[in-house]
Amino acid sequence: MPTESGSCSAARQAKQKRKSHSLSIRRTNSSEQERTGLPRDMLEGQDSKLPSSVRSTLLELFGQIEREFENLYIENLELRREIETLNERLAAEGQAIDGAELSKGQLKTKASHSTSQLSQKLKTTYKASTSKIVSSFKTTTSRAVCQLVKEYIGHRDGIWDVSVARTQPVVLGTASADHTALLWSIETGRSLAKYTGHVGSVNSIKFHPSEQLALTGNYLWAPLLFLGTSQKNLLKSSRSLVIPQGVDLAGSHPCSSVCWVMLPPTPPPPCFLSSASGDQTAHVWRYAVQLPVPQPAADSSQQLCGEDEVECSDKDEPDADADPSSDCPTIRAPLTSLKSHQGVVIAADWLVGGKQAVTASWDRTANLYDVETSELVHSLTGHDQELTHCCTHPTQRLVVTSSRDTTFRLWDFRDPSIHSVNVFQGHTDTVTSAVFTVGDNVVSGSDDRTVKVWDLKNMRSPIATIRTDSAINRINVCVGQKIIALPHDNRQVRLFDMSGVRLARLPRSSRQGHRRMVCGSAWSEDHPVCNLFTCGFDRQAIGWNINIPALLQEK
Repeated sequence: MPTESGSCSAARQAKQKRKSHSLSIRRTNSSEQERTGLPRDMLEGQDSKLPSSVRSTLLELFGQIEREFENLYIENLELRREIETLNERLAAEGQAIDGAELSKGQLKTKASHSTSQLSQKLKTTYKASTSKIVSSFKTTTSRAVCQLVKEYIGHRDGIWDVSVARTQPVVLGTASADHTALLWSIETGRSLAKYTGHVGSVNSIKFHPSEQLALTGNYLWAPLLFLGTSQKNLLKSSRSLVIPQGVDLAGSHPCSSVCWVMLPPTPPPPCFLSSASGDQTAHVWRYAVQLPVPQPAADSSQQLCGEDEVECSDKDEPDADADPSSDCPTIRAPLTSLKSHQGVVIAADWLVGGKQAVTASWDRTANLYDVETSELVHSLTGHDQELTHCCTHPTQRLVVTSSRDTTFRLWDFRDPSIHSVNVFQGHTDTVTSAVFTVGDNVVSGSDDRTVKVWDLKNMRSPIATIRTDSAINRINVCVGQKIIALPHDNRQVRLFDMSGVRLARLPRSSRQGHRRMVCGSAWSEDHPVCNLFTCGFDRQAIGWNINIPALLQEK
């Protein structure tokens, strides 16, 4: 009796095992209904603690994976049959050649030709399906091309824009949603000055293109700033400039090797920096900074350009309670304010020469101002929806404005009597930015996840299109090397050339890179420490060192 019971139990277990195994095998000719229904029946009979909605989602995902593998398997079988057919044809051709008693060299040539055709056909067949897989196994020789050098932490909210001074002293400027703009020492990462004249989000910041003041010892008279914010602006009557305590501009420096030089009676021409804001205004303000002594840079050889991506939690972000900028000089009021818009001023830039500035607003207009008199010179109308960005040509009186109406417009002020406008259409979603490059090219980025390169002489179609996997924010072009920096909503920053070839992706992991949306980028080609800067809504700006020669060599 015990023997019979044991044998029955063993037989029953074997039967259940075969049944479970048979249910797990998917027939290639099964219908779509059987594919979705069979696993559900299996799970219904199992003791699972997962919610039904989670189990249903998992089943759908596994079903999609299985269908993909099934399609690959069927393609593999078809390819095998084609290979066998080609082998049979090759063998038949070889027999025919032998029957004709041709030379051994001719037979070898004929077989080699047929083999090369087969090899080329197989390569063509597999190329499209394996390109993504192969790209993930790229060699790591390019990983030292992009290195994170410095993090600039001090804002209490996301940073909308970043800019680098074009004249000495070369400092970094950031515009933040915390209603402030900060100036930074590029080498040390310390905040040098804070502007608090806005009552709303500071949306952009731009330095004056050419003019500069005097440099004496360790103390620098820097350019003026042109700013804007996102709420109603509160202007103060005072225009005070806060100077660090203990500094006597007319006296001597404590260090005997450095002394202060008196400025000549005739004041030098002022310099400006421009930014835009949501308080419907733009500001011009003066600042002075004292550059700290640079400290030896930490070894960044391990900060490599990799493809790995690690999710980060909120606790990894910069501490909002810590305010490193609290002890830096504060500028509380502008020298002048530009006011004509009826909506948020989202961007601003300097026209060539620095005597005029252009602003872009959510009121669907762009305004051209005379900076010295603060008077409105032209109001540029024509966009159907809110403007998102504006940019000026570095050497010509040209302005490009982008909008949520999926277009960007080119405004020509080279002829004082005629102000022409050209409309560029080609995007299917909001054009987030459009910038000038060398020559007659414009690069536009959009929420439709594409970047397009245009020739100003041919507006009908772009000369190059870059397709990405995420919306693109304010782009910037390295003019000398023609490299485009693309900040994305998905926290990535990618580098492309003007022909659309991808050059690199900046590193992003749990220890480095941006942890939230990347809003803007700025190149500083000749700076020895950092030549690319990015900013994002993780409340920090990052300075990168891009080895451009090595980057272009690997292209």
